[in-house]
Amino acid sequence: MEPEAKPKSKFSKVLLKVSGEILSGTEKFGIDPHFLDQICIQVKGVHDLGIQIALVVGGGNIFRGIPAALGGMERTSADYMGMLATIINALALQDRLEKVGLYTRVMTALHMEQVAEPYIRRRAIRHLEKGRVVIFAAGTGNPYFTTDTAAALRAIEIEADVLLKGTKVDGVYELDPHIEPLAKKYEKLTYLEVLSKELKVMDATAVSLCMDNRLPIIVFNITDNGNLQKIVQGEHIGTLVRG
Repeated sequence: MEPEAKPKSKFSKVLLKVSGEILSGTEKFGIDPHFLDQICIQVKGVHDLGIQIALVVGGGNIFRGIPAALGGMERTSADYMGMLATIINALALQDRLEKVGLYTRVMTALHMEQVAEPYIRRRAIRHLEKGRVVIFAAGTGNPYFTTDTAAALRAIEIEADVLLKGTKVDGVYELDPHIEPLAKKYEKLTYLEVLSKELKVMDATAVSLCMDNRLPIIVFNITDNGNLQKIVQGEHIGTLVRG
């Protein structure tokens, strides 16, 4: 009997950016186990297609550096606290991913060998080649840079085919669709359009990095089960940003 063929995939290596707010689900703070499971099952679905997948996770469900700085905290300290929050989320993702049968590695830009490996580019690529899911935490390790920028940087460093930004919205809109229900959704955008229109896709540094390295970005709703697998199999989901 012939083995069942795997569905064809559009990409061989992807990086998924997940915000901390996604992990909080319907709550305002912390980690919602239901949403955590939902994301991990989708990641497993992509991995089972034979695609190398890495993640960058934010920390906004636990601590956000910029609002803390605006409230009077010294910006550098606030950003480092935000990086530590991303490590908490990364460990939660690691635990759930391993419970669904995946081998994982958490790699951080801040050294804390007791809980995770330090980020080394060549080692990260080797982990992916061995079929492990790599979770990048602590942003870039530098204050004043967002986890969006970290996602763009890591995607470029590991030579990913695409940067997938999972959100709670089904793409990029001209205005916030929660406030303006009739706001126009963009199916495709160029990097320059994102920058000139100041659209809230990712911060300008992240978009510029992707533009300079010709890395496409897909913004989509990760809370809809199956969207992640559909994208990697070539379906048009969300908004595509490229040159």
